[in-house]
Amino acid sequence: MYTDPPLNSNSTLQTLLKFPKHPLPLYKKTKSNNLFFLLSTIQELALSQETLEDSRNKGLVTALYDALNSRHVDAIQKILAPDLEWWFHGPPSHQFLMRLLTGEKETTNFRFVPHSISAFGPTVLAEGFDQSRSIAWVHAWTVTDGVITQVREYLNTSLTVTRFGKTDQSDCSIASLHCPSIWESSLPDRVGKSVPGLVLAI
Repeated sequence: MYTDPPLNSNSTLQTLLKFPKHPLPLYKKTKSNNLFFLLSTIQELALSQETLEDSRNKGLVTALYDALNSRHVDAIQKILAPDLEWWFHGPPSHQFLMRLLTGEKETTNFRFVPHSISAFGPTVLAEGFDQSRSIAWVHAWTVTDGVITQVREYLNTSLTVTRFGKTDQSDCSIASLHCPSIWESSLPDRVGKSVPGLVLAI
């Protein structure tokens, strides 16, 4: 039978520990608890690894823009694969990145200053806008083993990025024709005219 602790106790904490009003149930270790703990730990480690990969890839692309704008050729060569795959959508006269990377003589001093950079695993999306030329641009970089191996460049194009496969929101399949977007360009409306829209699936 339980009785209240004595009122003249010297230490309230010791008294409460000696005379708990509602004893807590003992935690029983079971196989299912161990399995749940193990799965939770694995999931946390996977998320940490994913976040770390995103951060590294984003840092690599940020370093590339710094090197491009300072025209630091050695740094650019270390960041880009020698057989970089390049894909372009936009007016042919706006191939500023190709001219910069191939060393072609520039008639304009175009600078790529990203307004935002977002990473989704090996895909890093950067978006910027050149106010003086009314040019909105998006680059979708692919990072493989710490080196950029592919770039998809979109100028004056509205881009929506979606992910095939399992996402947090739902399963996405070609049959369902519904894949939730994970990123959308926000700067094309600054161009002041209608621009084409494309979807990139990663």
